[in-house]
Amino acid sequence: MFKTLLIKYGEIAIKGKNRHLFEDALVHQIIHALKKVEGEFHVYKMQGRIYVDCLSAYDFEETVGALKCVFGIVGICPVMKVEERGLEALGDDVIEFLQNVYDIDSQTFKVVTRRARKSYPIESMEVNCELGGRILEAFPGMRVDVHEPEIMLHVEIREKIYIYSKIIPGPGGMPVGTNGKAMLLLSGGIDSPVAGYMICKRGVKLDATYFHAPPYTSERAKQKVVDLARQVAKYSGPINLHIVNFTDIQLYIYDKCPHDELTIIMRRYMMKIAEHFAKEAGDLALITGESIGQVASQTVQSLAATNEVCTMPVFRPLIGFDKQEIVDVAEKIDTYETSILPYEDCCTIFVAKHPVTKPNLNAIKRSEQKLSEKIDDLVRTAIETTEKICIE
Repeated sequence: MFKTLLIKYGEIAIKGKNRHLFEDALVHQIIHALKKVEGEFHVYKMQGRIYVDCLSAYDFEETVGALKCVFGIVGICPVMKVEERGLEALGDDVIEFLQNVYDIDSQTFKVVTRRARKSYPIESMEVNCELGGRILEAFPGMRVDVHEPEIMLHVEIREKIYIYSKIIPGPGGMPVGTNGKAMLLLSGGIDSPVAGYMICKRGVKLDATYFHAPPYTSERAKQKVVDLARQVAKYSGPINLHIVNFTDIQLYIYDKCPHDELTIIMRRYMMKIAEHFAKEAGDLALITGESIGQVASQTVQSLAATNEVCTMPVFRPLIGFDKQEIVDVAEKIDTYETSILPYEDCCTIFVAKHPVTKPNLNAIKRSEQKLSEKIDDLVRTAIETTEKICIE
């Protein structure tokens, strides 16, 4: 029945003179998302609204599913679009809409009219009253409830008239790409894919770096990360994934440094390498899935020690989340079941039994001096042999 979808957005509406740039970005993201859906669509903006006209047969659920992955959309409204033919004809259209969408019995309703076209000769309240009367005549079992109606019937009077009653929630946020680009340190755990999702929701486009440690981590562990990146890419768009062979660096650190400092020193070198690729790609920040106090390497002191090696900002969108909150988001975006597959990543293979929780930065740097003979060559080799995959 529905040949048009009205797309509602949130924060974009308060962007002032730059609003059109965000609207254009959202239109572009919607067009990109609908390329994966069978059917022909026309996406356009008009008078502060974005519309999707469905020009051919299409799968409603599949189309809505694609739109629910587009950041910037707060609501998807299947609408009946009709020509302006007078109030009597509009009443007929409303009756037809209700008959087609609902099994009318004894439901309560409310009519909300928005008269965006001020040349329309009848005030919104008068339209509400007239249409409400027509509904009561056509469906004697229905009644008006202005506080908690079961059916909220919206009528928007613009260059055409749009009738709708359902607002399907979108993901909210800002269109991807409107706030620059950043590098995600992606592991096979629960947290980092959620961090990528959260930062994308603020309009940031993603690249990603994964640290692989064969033979201590398997090809299945690598595939697990690729699968997680692919799931995040449903929201973020294409992700350039850098797969770094980190084995020799880890073994060298393990051999030369105190074992209680292993995790911190390894994290520092991961940050250095990820920052190298971030600068190469024109990214503006690093993103991690760390949350304060979740593990030993995520105390405030540990985070400060790993930050010290970076010259660009490090964003941690999960910093104040507890584990259950992170799991809830992972389940919502369908990364949780993949994340808990029992294929370990390099961060878990070389964890010390008693890692330092309050590292002293000067002590960490003294330990790193023991690496001076070979570490630069190992880092260079890791960078030069990195595998790059574009995840769609």
